[in-house]
Amino acid sequence: MSGHGFHVHGPHDHELEHAAQGGHGSHGDSHTSSIAMFTAIIATVGALFGYMGGATQANAGLYKNNAAIKKTEASNQWNYYQAKSSKQNLSELAMELTPSKKEFYQDEIKRYKGEKAEIKAAAEKLEAESQHWDKQSDEQMHQHHRWAQATTVLQVAIAMAAIALLSKKKWLEYVMYGAGVIGVGVGALAAFHI
Repeated sequence: MSGHGFHVHGPHDHELEHAAQGGHGSHGDSHTSSIAMFTAIIATVGALFGYMGGATQANAGLYKNNAAIKKTEASNQWNYYQAKSSKQNLSELAMELTPSKKEFYQDEIKRYKGEKAEIKAAAEKLEAESQHWDKQSDEQMHQHHRWAQATTVLQVAIAMAAIALLSKKKWLEYVMYGAGVIGVGVGALAAFHI
């Protein structure tokens, strides 16, 4: 804190300074100091959890976009497959209608079958890649929700700290510490993808 009643603080300087000095008007009060220190730590952890929540949400969106691109590419391959099937069908009809060119059309049919097999393999590979991206997106969204839950519980812990400071009720401190521990626990679940 600066002298002469003038304060300049960073995002969490206020809580840390008050923890060290015991807060305004209650220098040395361990009740106030412990709550202020707890609030500073939980606010910092909450900021980290909030960042991770945003990062996992962004990843989920990117992965879902990749899945959509792969699905579109697979659809294009299946359309190409259908076009080759139509050409194969026409060659089969032409073979029946023009027996003198039977060998030519048999070769064409064989070629179309081979091309279709390659196209089918490519389409199935793209579909598998799309499913993989979808799965990763779902996992990121699950993790995002865990980070959001953890951040919310830590925000509740910070609110309880403020109420505990104002009311001087010891039981509220226990609620505050309990919410903080639960919030950190939920954050650990997020970190371990649980």
